[in-house]
Amino acid sequence: MANLKELRNRIASVSSTMQITSAMKMVSAAKLKRAQDAVTQMRPYAQKLNALLSNVSATLDSSENPYAVKRPVQRVLVLPVCSNRGLCGAFNTNIFKATKALTAQYAGRGAEVHVLSIGKKVGDLMRKTTTVIGDHNALMSAVTFTGAECVSAEVMEAFSSGAYDEVYVIYNQFKNAAVQSVQTECVLPIASPEVTHQNNTDYIYSPSKEEILMDLIPTTLKVQIFKALLDSVASEHGARMTAMHKATDNAGSMRNALKLQYNKARQASITNEILEIVSGAEALNG
Repeated sequence: MANLKELRNRIASVSSTMQITSAMKMVSAAKLKRAQDAVTQMRPYAQKLNALLSNVSATLDSSENPYAVKRPVQRVLVLPVCSNRGLCGAFNTNIFKATKALTAQYAGRGAEVHVLSIGKKVGDLMRKTTTVIGDHNALMSAVTFTGAECVSAEVMEAFSSGAYDEVYVIYNQFKNAAVQSVQTECVLPIASPEVTHQNNTDYIYSPSKEEILMDLIPTTLKVQIFKALLDSVASEHGARMTAMHKATDNAGSMRNALKLQYNKARQASITNEILEIVSGAEALNG
């Protein structure tokens, strides 16, 4: 009977866990729709703005564009974008692996790598092996364009002052609810566009192209970081929804197996009791 009680407790525990994972799946599914709409609307604008910046900045030399200056890489700043909570499968692990790989790559070249984490999970892990200069963990709880502005201003100041020679953003790009692709993008210095016949665009500048560029660079960087944040949020909800769906299915399979085990044990217990009664009756009759 003690075995039956233990099985009943395990069945109740698995059923409770199953209810929690199912509820978390539904919550993530509801949040995913809004996050997916936000990133799909932002993505074309960010891509076009980034292409425009590359084309315009290509017409200036390095002395005219301080954000396109390529220096010998001695110090690198990495911005991993992750979540503040777990239970989302390999979402945070993939960002951690990509950040660790990039850090090892530059460390092998003799460069110093610092991390400015956006999200708690990867920042906590990177503190054990790498210098973490700060974090913007609160930004992942409520992503806003104002928050992206603060991050971009900090990054531009660090690059223009010469504190860092390259700046990278690592984030999960949203594909669909089941697929997220880790992206490692160099946001500073600004990359020159590939030379093709389609890049020979003639712009008319008013005011001067230098003034336009100095206004366009901060805007573009803010949009790029904001897009990375939106991508990461949508990817997080998709990863958590998928993880909780699998967890719910696994809990259901485990509960069914425990119920079968419980029924077999209960049947064996009843059979033993019947045998004891029959044996006792035969002993009295004998």
